[in-house]
Amino acid sequence: MSKGPTTGKEVTRIPLKSDRMPTPGSGERGPLQFDSRNAKSISNVVGVASPDVVTVPPTTTIMGAIKTMIFYGFSRLPIADPGTKRLIGFVTSVDVVDFLGGGLRHNLLAEKYGGNIYTAINADIRDIMSTNLTYADDKASLNDVLKLMYEKNVGGLPILDEDLRIKAIITEEDFVRFCRGLETGLEVEAFMSPNVVTAPAQTTIEKMTRMIIQKGFRRMPVVQDGVLMGMVTASDIMKYLGGGEAFQKVITGDITEVMNQPIKSLIKRSLLSTERKADLGQAARKMMDNDIGSLPVMDRGSLAGILTERDYVRALAENRGILP
Repeated sequence: MSKGPTTGKEVTRIPLKSDRMPTPGSGERGPLQFDSRNAKSISNVVGVASPDVVTVPPTTTIMGAIKTMIFYGFSRLPIADPGTKRLIGFVTSVDVVDFLGGGLRHNLLAEKYGGNIYTAINADIRDIMSTNLTYADDKASLNDVLKLMYEKNVGGLPILDEDLRIKAIITEEDFVRFCRGLETGLEVEAFMSPNVVTAPAQTTIEKMTRMIIQKGFRRMPVVQDGVLMGMVTASDIMKYLGGGEAFQKVITGDITEVMNQPIKSLIKRSLLSTERKADLGQAARKMMDNDIGSLPVMDRGSLAGILTERDYVRALAENRGILP
């Protein structure tokens, strides 16, 4: 056990490999429901999955969970019972942005906390966590897990033992890592999303937040005068709202000024891209080397599509011969 950053709450950590924790939470609240697929072959999923698991108890404050996610660079965080260690839910950066930025969870501010955001962010994380989860057991084969992620369209699966204790997590990123540098024989254009929704650079953070929540996106390209400037993700918005001067304004109730800033102010890194005809393995290397979850796909200087970690799950699910 160790103390989480700025939370004063206990955080259970098994520090081994990766600090990324993509979650399969549906966003629905209610009794916890698991969708399990038992293994039909000898397991090798645990060897590929990330056993580096950080969890927080459901009594962690919403602000404590945000600070933990920012500290570790997570876009999602598992919630586990501190006694049994059983997984009971997940919270994601989209959930946080939904809560702070005006989505369905934001209604909780008015309905339960009378619009007092300081009181709300000190409520338990269980108030906004997702509890309708898909998981795989620790005897599942890699192909079984890949198929389940593909069919359920989830970004990752917790790997649980027979007592529903979280043992590891396998994510979209793990499949990108698998493809890194390989000559897959698969071109980017076959798996990219060609119909890309973009946001003008002067779009306010509030409007961008609503677009992300309503359309179910985790990221969006930002353009100015028809030129691609960069990408902004739900995690970028969460970090902005949960840290620094913006956070001080949020907790004092001055959230309007914070949310009216242009989205271009959140672009912090230089633009990286790939090309239509690039091999998926080459694109995977660029994503892993630069610690990013997506790449704009350019064609003669214009945005032709976007390639994300989720596209690698589809590519491998439809081309099983690449996996061992």
